[in-house]
Amino acid sequence: MNKLFIAIIAVIVVTSSVSSVYAHKTVIVEPYEIEVGWRDEPPLVSQQNAVVFKITQNGSGVTNAFRDLTATIKSGSVSKQLDILSDVRAGHYYSKIIPTKVGTLVVELKGTINGVQVNEQVAIEDVEDINLLAFPPTSASGLPDLAQLKNAMSSLQKDVAQLKSGSMGPAQDADLGKSYDYAVFALGIGAAGVILAVVALIKRK
Repeated sequence: MNKLFIAIIAVIVVTSSVSSVYAHKTVIVEPYEIEVGWRDEPPLVSQQNAVVFKITQNGSGVTNAFRDLTATIKSGSVSKQLDILSDVRAGHYYSKIIPTKVGTLVVELKGTINGVQVNEQVAIEDVEDINLLAFPPTSASGLPDLAQLKNAMSSLQKDVAQLKSGSMGPAQDADLGKSYDYAVFALGIGAAGVILAVVALIKRK
């Protein structure tokens, strides 16, 4: 009895684990079942992936299902018709895609399958930032973190204040005009570098 109970629990755990890994959505358009999802999960920004389809009738794969059926992927108001390719397995189809931003994508299916009208919208699993699985973290890639940028900005502000007050040092008093020009030029380059680093940091986030 105990062995039977343990076996049942094991089956439940394995089944729940499999269902959590494959976050595909299924819609029913009698007599067909249409399953839609990502080939690789979780889907990550800038990583090649594919939207996959499984179309069955009474458990058997439906061939030539996209003969009169179109699939369009949508992100907000932007949409693109997918180029559907057939898998070697009957009833399985896919379309390669590289997601470019995080968030939800919706697949719209319109047309007919063997004369059966199809008009469905399926929200597939959200696209995640690549940092979800990236290693080592992108903060170790050489880009400055926020604290470093704050320190750089603070240093620039102090240098500008010293220039305005004329307190850059006694050695610079002999040719203050030329030194001032050089200093302003150098500070400008430094500020540009900080701005570029901020832009890179924002894109990384």
